Amino acid sequence: MTLDDASLQKFGYIERGPLNAINIDPLQRGGILTEEGRRALVQWGDGYSICDFCGGQLDMIKKPPINDFVHKALPEFLGTDEVRVTNGARESKFAVMHSMANEGDFVVFDEVAHYSSYVGAQRAKLNVRTVPNSGRPDYRTEPEGYGIVIEEVIKESGKTPALALLTYPDGNYGNLADVRKVASICHEYDVPLLLNGAYAVGRMPMNAKDIGADFIVGSGHKSMAASGPIGVLGVSSEYADIVFRKSPTYKTKEIELLGCTARGATVMTMIASFPEVVRRTRKWDSEVADARWFSEKLKVMGLTQMGDRPHNHDLMFFEAPNLYEISKKVKKGRYFLYREMKARNIHGIKAGLTKYFKLSTYGVGREDLSVVLDAFDEIINKYEKL
Repeated sequence: MTLDDASLQKFGYIERGPLNAINIDPLQRGGILTEEGRRALVQWGDGYSICDFCGGQLDMIKKPPINDFVHKALPEFLGTDEVRVTNGARESKFAVMHSMANEGDFVVFDEVAHYSSYVGAQRAKLNVRTVPNSGRPDYRTEPEGYGIVIEEVIKESGKTPALALLTYPDGNYGNLADVRKVASICHEYDVPLLLNGAYAVGRMPMNAKDIGADFIVGSGHKSMAASGPIGVLGVSSEYADIVFRKSPTYKTKEIELLGCTARGATVMTMIASFPEVVRRTRKWDSEVADARWFSEKLKVMGLTQMGDRPHNHDLMFFEAPNLYEISKKVKKGRYFLYREMKARNIHGIKAGLTKYFKLSTYGVGREDLSVVLDAFDEIINKYEKL
């Protein structure tokens, strides 16, 4: 390609869509920037903007206040002894797996763990064993399953797994397993527990020490109102020296983090949004109430919510047989629901999905949720007699 002015036009400003749309996308609801975050994005958006302030160790920068954020505010928020900001939840998980396990070791996952957990284990050359869930319609992960699978690993390999991972909540159905019981069972076998809280940290109250997690992972762009990709990693003091070990040749650089991680607008938007993120976690009970209310309203319209019922999280998975039947009758039917929602300024249900789809009610509020419910009702009534 010749990079003349004409050919460069395609790489110019690309409009994402109206910012005033009602957004019910689970990937985005918790990551929508606060006003403070948007101002920080503009101010710190140039390249590695905070590197000018770094003396060699990013998390030690005092102005802007990254040191206080990483070493004081975040440990208190997460309930861990040590915290680092990373380039995403998956990078956090991989850092733990790679430092805590040796090639060929076993790790135990919940069956509905995020694909990046599996890929991280594969990159670290680990063997994965999974705890089955209860299947349709609840897809529940029972804590006792961890004990059963750990015993199977011991029998097969002659030693305990290097690590166990629980996805909390799982990204498919929004289920919240009994994490305290999972942690207790894992610790009976001296297996440390890694909690993937990509849809929890920043949305709901989380304290790793209270629930017994040795490691906790969060996602800034999914749940902490930050411009991504960015994540957080909390580690107990027992394992901090392993995960955050320093390079023998570059004394200030932590090996698993490749020396530095978030180096610009991502970390600054996280810091700018943090006060509001802390405040909103205190309103979690009302978020759960909104999710349950919304689920019950859709049930009346013929949509079935899968997973825990009553639900305990804003992320929900619905089966919609009536919408699926409509999609089989209308032109380009796979996309009719997406088009109808878009026409009503509602974003978040993926194009091409009608029979099954996920959505989130986090921070939407009942007024806008009522608009979404009216949209579903109108769409069903519009097409049901075809």
